[in-house]
Amino acid sequence: MDAHVTPPGTPVSVRFNAADPQRLSRALRDLRQGFAQRRLAGALAWLDLRNRYRGSVLGPFWLTLSTAVMLASLGLLYSTLFQMSLAEYLPWLAVSLILWNMLAQMVTEACTSLTSAESIVRQMPLPFTVHALRCVTRNALVAAHNLPLVVIVLLIFGVLPGWSGLLALPGLLLLAVNALSASLLLGMVCARFRDIAPIVGSVMQIAFFMTPVIWKPQLLSPEYHWLLLLNPFYTLLELVRGPLIEGGGNLAVWLTAIGYTVVHCAVGFAFFVRFRGRVAFWV
Repeated sequence: MDAHVTPPGTPVSVRFNAADPQRLSRALRDLRQGFAQRRLAGALAWLDLRNRYRGSVLGPFWLTLSTAVMLASLGLLYSTLFQMSLAEYLPWLAVSLILWNMLAQMVTEACTSLTSAESIVRQMPLPFTVHALRCVTRNALVAAHNLPLVVIVLLIFGVLPGWSGLLALPGLLLLAVNALSASLLLGMVCARFRDIAPIVGSVMQIAFFMTPVIWKPQLLSPEYHWLLLLNPFYTLLELVRGPLIEGGGNLAVWLTAIGYTVVHCAVGFAFFVRFRGRVAFWV
């Protein structure tokens, strides 16, 4: 019997067995192919920034300028209210506020990581992981413009982290893992339920006041310090802030943050496996 040969240029149909959807293997393939195309995600993120600041003179450095003005204003105000010296308070505020802005922006844009790429999702068989990486990379590039402010403030007030400051690097890595997981999880949930994004924005506003960003944990009574570990945003901030400001990392904070990350990634991956095939219909 002669073998059937498909003529060149003939579209190849993809067979899908509804009885055996192979969700796990397809989700793992999406992650693998998405990380293999991380350079594409980086190029798309850079294009997003160029389009966002097209026609602007300073571009994303407007954000740096506004952050610097906010640091100076809040530093002078709250150091007086909290009765702290400016040399003690401003380095803390600089690291805290810049990290929080990066974290909050990543969470907010994670809600639109898939819906903002609607045209690509509907027209190209691109892994959804690429869109999540695009969101994380874009916000990382924006946050990088504020890093010189941290260096300048630390140098002015003579805060030298030393070798313990290198612990901030795995903290940033853990923060990036959570950002990627949030981009997939919130991206899918907000694609299905469009009213979730405003709710997330409101939650982040409340979390800003409940998290030690402007105020320091030392202002709390010692018997309430353990409650801070129930706040996942505090643990993620402290992974980077502790090594830079306090000269080291707290073991309880690290263990709690790792626990939150494991649960977060597990929930995100479970949603990705179960609902990945429906994303194209939701966006």
